[in-house]
Amino acid sequence: MFTGIIEAVEKVLAVSPAGLEVHVPPGWLLSKGESVAVNGVCLTAAGFKAGHAAFAVSPETFSRTTLRFLKAGSPVNLERALAVGARLGGHFVTGHADCAARLLSVRNDGNSRIVEIEKAADAVMVEKGSVALDGISLTVCEIRPASFKTAVIPHTWENTALKYLKPGAFLNLEYDILGKYASYRAPGVTRDFLKENGFI
Repeated sequence: MFTGIIEAVEKVLAVSPAGLEVHVPPGWLLSKGESVAVNGVCLTAAGFKAGHAAFAVSPETFSRTTLRFLKAGSPVNLERALAVGARLGGHFVTGHADCAARLLSVRNDGNSRIVEIEKAADAVMVEKGSVALDGISLTVCEIRPASFKTAVIPHTWENTALKYLKPGAFLNLEYDILGKYASYRAPGVTRDFLKENGFI
């Protein structure tokens, strides 16, 4: 589990359908088997030495995320898994991307930037709800039939890899896990059922 608060932006060393090698901050001490979100995708550390980590990537993950577009030198957002008892500064991010979505536009708006991203018709999101873009916890500020917008403050823009992307690029998109569960209705769970059982 992650929070969407990016800890570092580092560069890819090598990428293949089976794995990814990435620079990591010098102070990081990763254990083999530890989870790290790379551009919002939860990956397992398969090897580690100071300043360098190798991650295993399944064919499913490689084909469904933007990891397949990375090259040596590509900047990536990194976040270690949330420690129990740590502050939750963003929102619950699982690292299981729902899809790769296209960046449509970026425009200045006062001290921030308004980023517009394409949206599937069945997207699970609400205005003022949370969304993770390449692992960055952001707030949805406008929803349209085929896109949504979010405002990116200067600190987030300067301290994530988002600033390197141009319209047309793809990002890993993860809908808010709480929103997914809230929108899911199990068979047989109706308003009458809830009322009969004392929930409403």
